Amino acid sequence: MSIESDYKMEYEAEKKTDFVKVAKSSSFKQLIKARKKFIVPLTIFFFIFYFMLPVLTSYTTFMNAMAIGDISWAWIYAFAQFVMTWILCIVYVKKSASFDKQSNQIIEEQLKKEE
Repeated sequence: MSIESDYKMEYEAEKKTDFVKVAKSSSFKQLIKARKKFIVPLTIFFFIFYFMLPVLTSYTTFMNAMAIGDISWAWIYAFAQFVMTWILCIVYVKKSASFDKQSNQIIEEQLKKEE
């Protein structure tokens, strides 16, 4: 499909769709519940992992110990934060694609009901 036809389909869908009805539908509520179930634990994990570095380096001394040669555990933990961020981004992008697919299905179902 071309970009123009995609835009036209989206415009027609927005024009016909009653989003208040979509928001009140049980399938949309289930989608929102599933999104929260996915996002909240991931966000909590991110914040705990992120803020553990300053807490551990400020209030403990074991992060100062050398892990590999002259590299301390603090540097390894800091590098692990980059890895964690990339992994969470990849997981989020893949999961959000499935959420987008589900939301499009809900809108299509709503359009079929209105016809």
